[in-house]
Amino acid sequence: MRRRLALFGGIVLVLGGCSAPSGAPAGQDTVVLGVGSEPDSLNPVLGYAVDGGSLMFDGLVRRTPDLKLEPALAESLPEVDGKVVTFTLRQGVTFHDGRALTAADVAYTYGQVLKSANNSPVRGDFAAIEKVEAAGTREVVFRLKYAYAPILQRTTLGIIPDKSDISGTPIGTGPYAFVSWTKGDKVTLKANDRYWGEAPAIKNLVMAYTADDNARATRMAAGEFTATVLPPKAVARFRNQQGMTVHEARSADYRGVMFPLDRPVTGDLAIRRALSLAVDRAAMVSAILAGSGEPAFGPIAPGTDWHNPAVTGSATADRAKAAATLDEAGWKAGADGIRSKDGTAATFTLMYPAGDSLRKELALAVASDAKRVGIDVKLAGLDWDAIDQRMDKDALIMGWGSPYDPDYTNYELFHSSFAGQGYFNPGRYRNADVDRLLDEGRETSGTAARKKVYDEVQRRISDDAVWLYLVYLKHTYVVRGDWSGVTPGVEAHEHATGGLLGTVVNWKPAS
Repeated sequence: MRRRLALFGGIVLVLGGCSAPSGAPAGQDTVVLGVGSEPDSLNPVLGYAVDGGSLMFDGLVRRTPDLKLEPALAESLPEVDGKVVTFTLRQGVTFHDGRALTAADVAYTYGQVLKSANNSPVRGDFAAIEKVEAAGTREVVFRLKYAYAPILQRTTLGIIPDKSDISGTPIGTGPYAFVSWTKGDKVTLKANDRYWGEAPAIKNLVMAYTADDNARATRMAAGEFTATVLPPKAVARFRNQQGMTVHEARSADYRGVMFPLDRPVTGDLAIRRALSLAVDRAAMVSAILAGSGEPAFGPIAPGTDWHNPAVTGSATADRAKAAATLDEAGWKAGADGIRSKDGTAATFTLMYPAGDSLRKELALAVASDAKRVGIDVKLAGLDWDAIDQRMDKDALIMGWGSPYDPDYTNYELFHSSFAGQGYFNPGRYRNADVDRLLDEGRETSGTAARKKVYDEVQRRISDDAVWLYLVYLKHTYVVRGDWSGVTPGVEAHEHATGGLLGTVVNWKPAS
Protein backbone atom coordinates (compact mmCIF):
# COMPACT_ATOMS: atom_id res chain seq x y z
CA MET A 1 0.00 0.00 0.00
CA ARG A 2 2.65 2.49 1.02
CA ARG A 3 6.24 1.49 0.38
CA ARG A 4 5.66 -2.21 -0.27
CA LEU A 5 7.41 -1.83 -2.41
CA ALA A 6 7.79 0.74 -5.00
CA LEU A 7 11.13 1.36 -6.62
CA PHE A 8 10.74 4.61 -8.45
CA GLY A 9 10.46 8.25 -7.33
CA GLY A 10 11.58 11.52 -8.79
CA ILE A 11 14.46 14.03 -8.66
CA VAL A 12 17.12 15.15 -11.12
CA LEU A 13 20.64 13.80 -10.97
CA VAL A 14 23.88 13.41 -12.86
CA LEU A 15 25.18 9.90 -13.42
CA GLY A 16 28.75 9.27 -14.45
CA GLY A 17 28.98 12.65 -16.17
CA CYS A 18 25.70 12.14 -18.10
CA SER A 19 23.16 14.82 -17.27
CA ALA A 20 19.48 14.02 -16.89
CA PRO A 21 17.68 14.57 -20.18
CA SER A 22 16.38 18.01 -21.03
CA GLY A 23 14.97 17.05 -24.42
CA ALA A 24 15.71 13.72 -26.02
CA PRO A 25 17.32 11.31 -23.56
CA ALA A 26 21.01 12.03 -23.03
CA GLY A 27 22.83 9.92 -25.56
CA GLN A 28 19.75 7.69 -25.41
CA ASP A 29 21.70 5.39 -23.12
CA THR A 30 20.75 7.14 -19.86
CA VAL A 31 17.18 7.27 -18.62
CA VAL A 32 15.83 9.02 -15.51
CA LEU A 33 12.56 7.72 -14.11
CA GLY A 34 10.56 9.78 -11.64
CA VAL A 35 7.91 8.26 -9.38
CA GLY A 36 6.74 9.08 -5.89
CA SER A 37 7.66 6.26 -3.52
CA GLU A 38 10.98 5.11 -2.10
CA PRO A 39 11.34 1.50 -0.90
CA ASP A 40 12.34 0.56 2.62
CA SER A 41 14.66 -2.12 1.22
CA LEU A 42 16.05 -3.26 -2.12
CA ASN A 43 16.09 -6.91 -1.11
CA PRO A 44 13.33 -9.31 -2.24
CA VAL A 45 13.50 -11.15 1.09
CA LEU A 46 12.37 -7.93 2.78
CA GLY A 47 9.54 -7.35 0.34
CA TYR A 48 11.13 -5.56 -2.59
CA ALA A 49 9.34 -6.23 -5.91
CA VAL A 50 7.84 -9.44 -4.57
CA ASP A 51 5.40 -9.67 -7.48
CA GLY A 52 8.08 -9.31 -10.14
CA GLY A 53 9.07 -6.46 -12.39
CA SER A 54 12.33 -5.69 -10.62
CA LEU A 55 15.19 -4.63 -12.84
CA MET A 56 17.86 -6.06 -10.53
CA PHE A 57 16.34 -9.44 -9.74
CA ASP A 58 14.73 -12.31 -11.62
CA GLY A 59 12.25 -14.80 -10.24
CA LEU A 60 11.75 -18.36 -11.32
CA VAL A 61 8.90 -17.01 -13.45
CA ARG A 62 7.86 -13.57 -14.68
CA ARG A 63 4.71 -11.96 -16.01
CA THR A 64 4.02 -10.59 -19.46
CA PRO A 65 2.11 -7.28 -19.69
CA ASP A 66 -1.12 -9.26 -20.17
CA LEU A 67 -0.40 -11.17 -16.92
CA LYS A 68 0.58 -14.50 -18.44
CA LEU A 69 3.34 -16.39 -16.63
CA GLU A 70 6.47 -17.36 -18.52
CA PRO A 71 9.78 -18.93 -17.44
CA ALA A 72 12.55 -16.64 -16.22
CA LEU A 73 15.23 -18.37 -14.13
CA ALA A 74 13.28 -21.58 -14.57
CA GLU A 75 13.82 -23.49 -17.78
CA SER A 76 10.07 -24.03 -18.19
CA LEU A 77 6.83 -23.76 -16.24
CA PRO A 78 6.41 -26.90 -14.13
CA GLU A 79 3.24 -28.90 -13.66
CA VAL A 80 1.57 -28.23 -10.33
CA ASP A 81 0.67 -31.59 -8.83
CA GLY A 82 -0.56 -31.63 -5.27
CA LYS A 83 1.90 -30.53 -2.62
CA VAL A 84 5.18 -30.95 -4.52
CA VAL A 85 6.31 -28.61 -7.32
CA THR A 86 9.69 -29.04 -9.02
CA PHE A 87 11.52 -26.43 -11.10
CA THR A 88 14.56 -26.94 -13.31
CA LEU A 89 16.82 -23.91 -13.50
CA ARG A 90 18.00 -22.29 -16.70
CA GLN A 91 21.67 -22.98 -17.49
CA GLY A 92 24.36 -20.33 -17.79
CA VAL A 93 22.85 -17.73 -15.43
CA THR A 94 25.20 -15.74 -13.19
CA PHE A 95 24.69 -13.14 -10.50
CA HIS A 96 26.00 -9.60 -10.88
CA ASP A 97 29.14 -10.54 -8.95
CA GLY A 98 29.91 -13.48 -11.27
CA ARG A 99 28.63 -16.33 -9.10
CA ALA A 100 26.71 -19.03 -10.98
CA LEU A 101 23.04 -19.46 -10.12
CA THR A 102 22.25 -22.78 -8.43
CA ALA A 103 19.29 -24.39 -6.73
CA ALA A 104 20.88 -23.57 -3.36
CA ASP A 105 20.34 -19.85 -4.10
CA VAL A 106 16.62 -20.41 -4.66
CA ALA A 107 16.28 -22.49 -1.50
CA TYR A 108 18.17 -19.85 0.49
CA THR A 109 16.00 -16.99 -0.79
CA TYR A 110 12.71 -18.62 0.11
CA GLY A 111 14.14 -19.87 3.38
CA GLN A 112 15.08 -16.34 4.38
CA VAL A 113 11.57 -15.07 3.58
CA LEU A 114 10.06 -17.81 5.74
CA LYS A 115 12.55 -17.32 8.59
CA SER A 116 10.61 -15.62 11.40
CA ALA A 117 13.69 -13.82 12.70
CA ASN A 118 13.92 -11.80 9.47
CA ASN A 119 10.41 -10.42 10.00
CA SER A 120 9.81 -10.20 6.27
CA PRO A 121 6.72 -8.08 5.50
CA VAL A 122 5.80 -10.59 2.77
CA ARG A 123 6.22 -13.74 4.82
CA GLY A 124 2.45 -14.25 4.91
CA ASP A 125 2.35 -14.37 1.11
CA PHE A 126 4.29 -17.64 1.24
CA ALA A 127 2.41 -19.30 4.11
CA ALA A 128 1.55 -22.31 1.93
CA ILE A 129 5.23 -23.26 1.60
CA GLU A 130 6.59 -25.80 4.06
CA LYS A 131 10.14 -25.58 2.67
CA VAL A 132 12.12 -25.21 -0.53
CA GLU A 133 14.93 -27.68 -1.19
CA ALA A 134 17.84 -27.92 -3.61
CA ALA A 135 17.95 -31.31 -5.32
CA GLY A 136 21.31 -31.05 -7.04
CA THR A 137 22.51 -27.86 -8.69
CA ARG A 138 19.55 -27.26 -11.02
CA GLU A 139 16.50 -28.91 -9.44
CA VAL A 140 14.42 -26.92 -6.93
CA VAL A 141 11.63 -28.65 -5.01
CA PHE A 142 8.81 -26.72 -3.35
CA ARG A 143 7.10 -28.73 -0.61
CA LEU A 144 3.74 -27.24 0.31
CA LYS A 145 1.65 -27.53 3.46
CA TYR A 146 -1.41 -28.00 1.26
CA ALA A 147 -2.24 -27.94 -2.42
CA TYR A 148 -2.02 -24.20 -3.12
CA ALA A 149 -3.57 -23.20 -6.45
CA PRO A 150 -1.62 -19.95 -7.06
CA ILE A 151 1.81 -21.31 -6.14
CA LEU A 152 3.32 -20.42 -9.55
CA GLN A 153 2.10 -16.85 -9.07
CA ARG A 154 4.26 -16.72 -5.94
CA THR A 155 7.45 -17.67 -7.76
CA THR A 156 8.04 -14.20 -9.22
CA LEU A 157 10.07 -13.51 -6.07
CA GLY A 158 13.56 -12.26 -6.94
CA ILE A 159 16.41 -14.68 -6.18
CA ILE A 160 19.48 -13.65 -4.17
CA PRO A 161 22.78 -15.55 -3.70
CA ASP A 162 23.09 -18.30 -1.11
CA LYS A 163 24.36 -17.07 2.27
CA SER A 164 24.28 -13.42 1.19
CA ASP A 165 23.53 -10.63 3.67
CA ILE A 166 19.92 -9.53 3.20
CA SER A 167 20.78 -6.06 4.46
CA GLY A 168 23.86 -5.69 2.26
CA THR A 169 24.46 -4.62 -1.34
CA PRO A 170 21.65 -5.86 -3.62
CA ILE A 171 22.93 -8.67 -5.87
CA GLY A 172 20.64 -10.35 -8.35
CA THR A 173 20.63 -11.84 -11.83
CA GLY A 174 18.51 -9.12 -13.46
CA PRO A 175 19.23 -6.93 -16.51
CA TYR A 176 20.49 -4.09 -14.32
CA ALA A 177 23.06 -4.13 -11.53
CA PHE A 178 23.12 -1.91 -8.45
CA VAL A 179 25.47 1.09 -8.42
CA SER A 180 24.37 3.25 -5.48
CA TRP A 181 21.47 4.30 -3.30
CA THR A 182 21.28 7.77 -1.79
CA LYS A 183 18.45 7.47 0.71
CA GLY A 184 15.73 10.01 0.15
CA ASP A 185 17.14 10.89 -3.25
CA LYS A 186 17.93 8.25 -5.86
CA VAL A 187 19.00 4.76 -6.89
CA THR A 188 21.40 4.37 -9.79
CA LEU A 189 21.80 1.21 -11.86
CA LYS A 190 23.89 0.07 -14.80
CA ALA A 191 23.24 -2.56 -17.46
CA ASN A 192 24.31 -6.07 -16.45
CA ASP A 193 26.99 -7.24 -18.89
CA ARG A 194 26.44 -10.84 -17.76
CA TYR A 195 22.67 -10.85 -18.27
CA TRP A 196 21.33 -14.20 -19.50
CA GLY A 197 18.60 -12.57 -21.61
CA GLU A 198 18.62 -9.81 -24.19
CA ALA A 199 20.86 -6.96 -23.07
CA PRO A 200 18.99 -3.68 -22.40
CA ALA A 201 19.58 -0.84 -24.86
CA ILE A 202 19.59 1.71 -22.02
CA LYS A 203 22.92 1.40 -20.27
CA ASN A 204 22.47 3.77 -17.31
CA LEU A 205 19.29 4.01 -15.30
CA VAL A 206 18.29 6.38 -12.52
CA MET A 207 15.29 6.09 -10.23
CA ALA A 208 14.76 9.32 -8.36
CA TYR A 209 12.32 10.06 -5.56
CA THR A 210 9.79 12.90 -5.30
CA ALA A 211 6.68 12.09 -3.30
CA ASP A 212 4.74 15.23 -4.21
CA ASP A 213 2.70 14.80 -7.40
CA ASN A 214 2.86 18.45 -8.38
CA ALA A 215 6.61 18.62 -7.90
CA ARG A 216 7.03 15.52 -10.02
CA ALA A 217 4.92 17.03 -12.81
CA THR A 218 6.95 20.25 -12.67
CA ARG A 219 10.22 18.35 -12.97
CA MET A 220 8.88 16.32 -15.86
CA ALA A 221 7.92 19.54 -17.64
CA ALA A 222 11.37 20.99 -16.91
CA GLY A 223 13.08 18.08 -18.65
CA GLU A 224 14.51 16.40 -15.58
CA PHE A 225 12.81 13.05 -16.21
CA THR A 226 12.61 10.77 -19.20
CA ALA A 227 9.38 9.32 -17.82
CA THR A 228 7.16 9.55 -14.77
CA VAL A 229 3.87 8.37 -13.35
CA LEU A 230 1.29 11.03 -12.46
CA PRO A 231 -2.36 11.27 -11.40
CA PRO A 232 -4.77 11.42 -14.36
CA LYS A 233 -5.51 15.15 -14.07
CA ALA A 234 -1.81 15.99 -13.90
CA VAL A 235 -1.03 14.41 -17.27
CA ALA A 236 -3.41 16.74 -19.14
CA ARG A 237 -0.72 19.37 -19.66
CA PHE A 238 1.46 16.82 -21.48
CA ARG A 239 -1.10 15.30 -23.85
CA ASN A 240 -0.47 17.58 -26.81
CA GLN A 241 3.14 18.51 -26.13
CA GLN A 242 5.60 17.74 -28.88
CA GLY A 243 8.02 14.99 -27.90
CA MET A 244 5.76 13.74 -25.07
CA THR A 245 3.54 10.68 -25.03
CA VAL A 246 0.87 9.94 -22.43
CA HIS A 247 0.20 6.26 -21.76
CA GLU A 248 -2.73 4.75 -19.85
CA ALA A 249 -2.65 1.30 -18.28
CA ARG A 250 -5.60 -0.70 -16.99
CA SER A 251 -5.30 -1.67 -13.35
CA ALA A 252 -6.85 -3.45 -10.39
CA ASP A 253 -5.69 -0.53 -8.23
CA TYR A 254 -8.42 0.99 -6.07
CA ARG A 255 -8.72 3.90 -3.69
CA GLY A 256 -11.04 3.78 -0.74
CA VAL A 257 -11.56 4.70 2.88
CA MET A 258 -10.14 2.34 5.48
CA PHE A 259 -12.23 2.53 8.65
CA PRO A 260 -10.86 1.78 12.14
CA LEU A 261 -13.58 -0.62 13.23
CA ASP A 262 -12.94 -0.39 16.96
CA ARG A 263 -13.93 3.31 17.13
CA PRO A 264 -17.40 4.55 18.15
CA VAL A 265 -18.36 6.26 14.88
CA THR A 266 -16.46 4.42 12.14
CA GLY A 267 -17.17 1.16 13.94
CA ASP A 268 -20.92 1.67 13.42
CA LEU A 269 -22.15 -0.32 10.42
CA ALA A 270 -24.93 2.19 9.69
CA ILE A 271 -22.41 5.02 9.36
CA ARG A 272 -20.31 3.02 6.93
CA ARG A 273 -23.30 1.90 4.86
CA ALA A 274 -24.68 5.43 4.75
CA LEU A 275 -21.38 6.80 3.50
CA SER A 276 -21.32 4.24 0.68
CA LEU A 277 -24.76 5.48 -0.36
CA ALA A 278 -23.87 9.16 0.05
CA VAL A 279 -20.68 9.39 -2.04
CA ASP A 280 -20.90 10.24 -5.73
CA ARG A 281 -18.44 7.86 -7.35
CA ALA A 282 -19.41 8.89 -10.87
CA ALA A 283 -18.46 12.50 -10.10
CA MET A 284 -15.13 11.32 -8.67
CA VAL A 285 -14.32 9.44 -11.86
CA SER A 286 -15.31 12.37 -14.03
CA ALA A 287 -13.86 15.29 -12.07
CA ILE A 288 -10.95 13.80 -10.11
CA LEU A 289 -9.79 11.03 -12.46
CA ALA A 290 -10.63 12.99 -15.64
CA GLY A 291 -12.43 9.86 -16.81
CA SER A 292 -9.40 7.57 -16.30
CA GLY A 293 -11.05 5.04 -14.03
CA GLU A 294 -14.35 3.58 -12.88
CA PRO A 295 -16.45 3.37 -9.70
CA ALA A 296 -15.34 0.83 -7.09
CA PHE A 297 -17.55 -1.27 -4.82
CA GLY A 298 -15.21 -4.04 -3.69
CA PRO A 299 -11.60 -5.28 -3.53
CA ILE A 300 -11.58 -7.28 -6.80
CA ALA A 301 -11.69 -5.24 -10.00
CA PRO A 302 -14.46 -5.46 -12.60
CA GLY A 303 -13.24 -7.04 -15.80
CA THR A 304 -11.04 -9.55 -13.97
CA ASP A 305 -11.88 -13.25 -13.78
CA TRP A 306 -12.48 -13.24 -10.01
CA HIS A 307 -14.84 -10.25 -9.79
CA ASN A 308 -18.30 -10.86 -8.32
CA PRO A 309 -20.68 -8.69 -10.42
CA ALA A 310 -23.34 -8.93 -7.69
CA VAL A 311 -21.16 -6.72 -5.48
CA THR A 312 -22.08 -3.34 -6.87
CA GLY A 313 -24.17 -0.26 -6.23
CA SER A 314 -25.18 3.06 -7.73
CA ALA A 315 -22.32 5.13 -9.12
CA THR A 316 -24.26 8.27 -8.19
CA ALA A 317 -25.24 9.27 -4.68
CA ASP A 318 -28.52 8.16 -3.08
CA ARG A 319 -28.62 10.64 -0.21
CA ALA A 320 -32.25 9.96 0.66
CA LYS A 321 -31.47 6.30 1.28
CA ALA A 322 -28.30 7.26 3.18
CA ALA A 323 -30.32 9.55 5.45
CA ALA A 324 -32.95 6.85 6.02
CA THR A 325 -30.21 4.37 6.96
CA LEU A 326 -28.88 6.76 9.58
CA ASP A 327 -32.36 7.61 10.90
CA GLU A 328 -33.22 3.93 11.37
CA ALA A 329 -29.98 3.35 13.28
CA GLY A 330 -30.70 6.22 15.68
CA TRP A 331 -28.35 8.83 14.25
CA LYS A 332 -30.45 12.00 14.51
CA ALA A 333 -29.61 15.40 13.01
CA GLY A 334 -28.87 18.26 15.38
CA ALA A 335 -29.42 21.99 14.95
CA ASP A 336 -26.14 22.28 13.05
CA GLY A 337 -27.11 19.45 10.71
CA ILE A 338 -24.56 17.01 12.19
CA ARG A 339 -26.06 13.80 13.50
CA SER A 340 -25.49 12.22 16.89
CA LYS A 341 -26.45 9.04 18.70
CA ASP A 342 -26.47 8.51 22.46
CA GLY A 343 -24.42 11.66 22.92
CA THR A 344 -21.79 10.73 20.31
CA ALA A 345 -21.47 13.10 17.34
CA ALA A 346 -21.19 11.58 13.86
CA THR A 347 -17.72 12.94 13.28
CA PHE A 348 -14.36 11.35 12.51
CA THR A 349 -10.98 12.23 11.02
CA LEU A 350 -9.99 11.10 7.53
CA MET A 351 -6.26 11.08 6.82
CA TYR A 352 -4.48 11.20 3.47
CA PRO A 353 -0.78 11.44 2.49
CA ALA A 354 -0.13 15.14 2.09
CA GLY A 355 1.85 14.91 -1.16
CA ASP A 356 -0.69 12.73 -2.94
CA SER A 357 -2.97 15.12 -4.84
CA LEU A 358 -5.34 12.37 -5.97
CA ARG A 359 -6.01 11.08 -2.47
CA LYS A 360 -6.42 14.63 -1.22
CA GLU A 361 -9.11 15.34 -3.81
CA LEU A 362 -10.88 12.08 -2.99
CA ALA A 363 -10.79 12.93 0.71
CA LEU A 364 -12.29 16.36 -0.01
CA ALA A 365 -15.07 14.75 -2.07
CA VAL A 366 -15.86 12.20 0.65
CA ALA A 367 -16.04 14.94 3.29
CA SER A 368 -18.31 17.08 1.12
CA ASP A 369 -20.68 14.22 0.30
CA ALA A 370 -20.73 13.02 3.93
CA LYS A 371 -21.70 16.44 5.26
CA ARG A 372 -24.82 16.43 3.07
CA VAL A 373 -26.18 13.51 5.08
CA GLY A 374 -25.09 14.82 8.47
CA ILE A 375 -21.67 13.19 8.94
CA ASP A 376 -18.79 15.52 9.77
CA VAL A 377 -15.48 14.33 8.27
CA LYS A 378 -12.41 16.27 9.37
CA LEU A 379 -9.45 16.01 6.99
CA ALA A 380 -5.80 15.60 7.91
CA GLY A 381 -3.04 15.67 5.30
CA LEU A 382 -0.04 14.01 6.96
CA ASP A 383 3.26 12.38 6.14
CA TRP A 384 3.43 8.59 6.27
CA ASP A 385 5.25 8.47 9.60
CA ALA A 386 2.41 10.38 11.24
CA ILE A 387 -0.21 8.24 9.48
CA ASP A 388 1.49 5.08 10.74
CA GLN A 389 0.82 6.11 14.34
CA ARG A 390 -2.87 6.91 13.87
CA MET A 391 -4.39 4.13 11.75
CA ASP A 392 -6.01 2.47 14.77
CA LYS A 393 -7.88 5.70 15.56
CA ASP A 394 -8.48 7.57 12.30
CA ALA A 395 -9.79 6.62 8.86
CA LEU A 396 -7.42 6.75 5.90
CA ILE A 397 -7.64 7.10 2.12
CA MET A 398 -5.83 3.89 1.17
CA GLY A 399 -4.94 2.07 -2.01
CA TRP A 400 -4.56 -1.64 -2.70
CA GLY A 401 -5.57 -4.10 -5.39
CA SER A 402 -4.05 -6.93 -7.43
CA PRO A 403 -5.04 -8.52 -10.76
CA TYR A 404 -3.02 -11.70 -10.16
CA ASP A 405 -5.02 -13.95 -7.84
CA PRO A 406 -7.81 -13.28 -5.29
CA ASP A 407 -5.61 -14.61 -2.49
CA TYR A 408 -3.26 -11.68 -3.14
CA THR A 409 -3.62 -8.85 -0.59
CA ASN A 410 -7.17 -9.91 0.31
CA TYR A 411 -5.98 -12.56 2.76
CA GLU A 412 -3.79 -10.06 4.59
CA LEU A 413 -6.36 -7.25 4.41
CA PHE A 414 -9.33 -9.18 5.79
CA HIS A 415 -8.09 -12.18 7.77
CA SER A 416 -8.24 -11.57 11.51
CA SER A 417 -4.76 -13.03 12.01
CA PHE A 418 -3.38 -9.85 10.36
CA ALA A 419 -5.50 -7.41 12.37
CA GLY A 420 -3.49 -4.29 13.18
CA GLN A 421 -0.32 -5.42 11.37
CA GLY A 422 0.65 -2.16 9.74
CA TYR A 423 -1.07 -1.70 6.38
CA PHE A 424 -2.47 -5.23 6.52
CA ASN A 425 -5.95 -5.18 8.07
CA PRO A 426 -5.29 -1.83 9.75
CA GLY A 427 -8.99 -1.47 10.60
CA ARG A 428 -8.83 -4.66 12.69
CA TYR A 429 -11.64 -6.44 10.84
CA ARG A 430 -12.61 -9.73 12.48
CA ASN A 431 -15.14 -12.13 10.99
CA ALA A 432 -14.78 -15.85 11.63
CA ASP A 433 -16.74 -16.76 8.49
CA VAL A 434 -14.50 -14.60 6.32
CA ASP A 435 -11.42 -16.15 7.94
CA ARG A 436 -12.78 -19.60 7.08
CA LEU A 437 -13.51 -18.61 3.49
CA LEU A 438 -10.09 -17.05 2.97
CA ASP A 439 -8.42 -20.20 4.32
CA GLU A 440 -10.64 -22.33 2.10
CA GLY A 441 -9.80 -20.24 -0.97
CA ARG A 442 -6.10 -20.85 -0.43
CA GLU A 443 -6.54 -24.60 -0.21
CA THR A 444 -9.12 -25.12 -2.96
CA SER A 445 -7.67 -26.22 -6.30
CA GLY A 446 -10.44 -26.03 -8.90
CA THR A 447 -11.02 -22.64 -10.55
CA ALA A 448 -14.82 -22.88 -10.42
CA ALA A 449 -14.78 -23.90 -6.76
CA ARG A 450 -12.37 -21.10 -5.88
CA LYS A 451 -14.52 -18.59 -7.77
CA LYS A 452 -17.50 -19.56 -5.62
CA VAL A 453 -15.46 -19.06 -2.44
CA TYR A 454 -14.16 -15.64 -3.45
CA ASP A 455 -17.58 -14.52 -4.66
CA GLU A 456 -18.77 -15.14 -1.12
CA VAL A 457 -15.75 -13.31 0.37
CA GLN A 458 -16.61 -10.27 -1.72
CA ARG A 459 -20.26 -10.42 -0.65
CA ARG A 460 -19.36 -10.61 3.06
CA ILE A 461 -16.91 -7.71 2.77
CA SER A 462 -19.61 -5.69 1.05
CA ASP A 463 -22.28 -6.57 3.62
CA ASP A 464 -19.96 -5.55 6.45
CA ALA A 465 -18.94 -2.34 4.62
CA VAL A 466 -15.39 -2.96 5.81
CA TRP A 467 -14.06 -0.27 3.46
CA LEU A 468 -15.70 2.55 1.55
CA TYR A 469 -14.56 1.70 -1.96
CA LEU A 470 -14.41 4.76 -4.22
CA VAL A 471 -12.67 4.31 -7.58
CA TYR A 472 -10.50 2.02 -9.65
CA LEU A 473 -7.72 3.86 -11.45
CA LYS A 474 -6.13 3.80 -14.82
CA HIS A 475 -2.42 4.40 -14.26
CA THR A 476 -1.22 7.33 -16.33
CA TYR A 477 2.37 7.94 -17.42
CA VAL A 478 4.28 10.56 -19.39
CA VAL A 479 7.27 9.50 -21.53
CA ARG A 480 9.68 11.94 -23.22
CA GLY A 481 11.16 11.03 -26.57
CA ASP A 482 10.42 8.38 -29.16
CA TRP A 483 10.85 4.84 -27.83
CA SER A 484 9.75 1.41 -28.92
CA GLY A 485 8.96 -1.24 -26.32
CA VAL A 486 6.89 1.03 -24.04
CA THR A 487 4.15 -1.50 -23.34
CA PRO A 488 1.25 -0.76 -20.97
CA GLY A 489 -0.17 -3.84 -19.28
CA VAL A 490 -2.65 -4.65 -16.52
CA GLU A 491 -1.23 -3.29 -13.29
CA ALA A 492 -1.53 -3.84 -9.56
CA HIS A 493 -1.57 -1.16 -6.89
CA GLU A 494 2.15 -1.70 -6.38
CA HIS A 495 3.03 -0.92 -9.97
CA ALA A 496 6.29 0.97 -9.75
CA THR A 497 8.41 -2.12 -10.30
CA GLY A 498 5.95 -4.11 -12.38
CA GLY A 499 4.19 -1.32 -14.21
CA LEU A 500 4.92 0.48 -17.43
CA LEU A 501 8.17 1.97 -16.10
CA GLY A 502 9.31 -1.57 -15.31
CA THR A 503 9.30 -2.27 -19.05
CA VAL A 504 12.22 0.15 -19.44
CA VAL A 505 14.45 -2.91 -19.93
CA ASN A 506 12.77 -3.34 -23.31
CA TRP A 507 12.87 0.30 -24.41
CA LYS A 508 14.86 1.15 -27.51
CA PRO A 509 15.23 4.46 -29.35
CA ALA A 510 12.62 4.33 -32.13
CA SER A 511 15.08 5.87 -34.58
